[in-house]
Amino acid sequence: MIVLGIDPGLANTGFGVVARRAGRLVALDGGVITTSAQTSPELRLKQIFDGIAELLSTHQPDAVALEELYFGANVGSAMAVGQARGVVLLAAGQRGLGCHGYTPQQVKAAVCGSGRAGKDQVGRMVQSLLGLTELPRPDHAADALAVAICHGNHAPLLEAAALAGAQA
Repeated sequence: MIVLGIDPGLANTGFGVVARRAGRLVALDGGVITTSAQTSPELRLKQIFDGIAELLSTHQPDAVALEELYFGANVGSAMAVGQARGVVLLAAGQRGLGCHGYTPQQVKAAVCGSGRAGKDQVGRMVQSLLGLTELPRPDHAADALAVAICHGNHAPLLEAAALAGAQA
């Protein structure tokens, strides 16, 4: 199973690709799709879409996992994140890929054991869980890898529950 994890954002959309091999998750790719504030919003969204489409073509993931929208104090920022999230959903939908959303707290709990873990702790745990020689950088890439890990560990449980429901 290959999972494309996404930490959506208009300026920086983090991505991480993980695969389950011999019962262990390994990193295949990670980084950030960056757009400039000097570029019009519609072109920024197209850049994100094109970057995600390229990742989908290159890695052929079985699923896409995205961090859910967090509504903090900045509504404008939340709207921009929602737009970036929308183009990721569209790119996956065009390929018939299932998308799975996880809250930041779910991701942190899945990777660190606590939904209140800090960014440094998330980065160190991603490094450890994936056997990376260095901390994943920047933070958006580490967060995206954490989202992919979260789904990679939840997917077998989701499949088992779906199977049990179908047999009931």
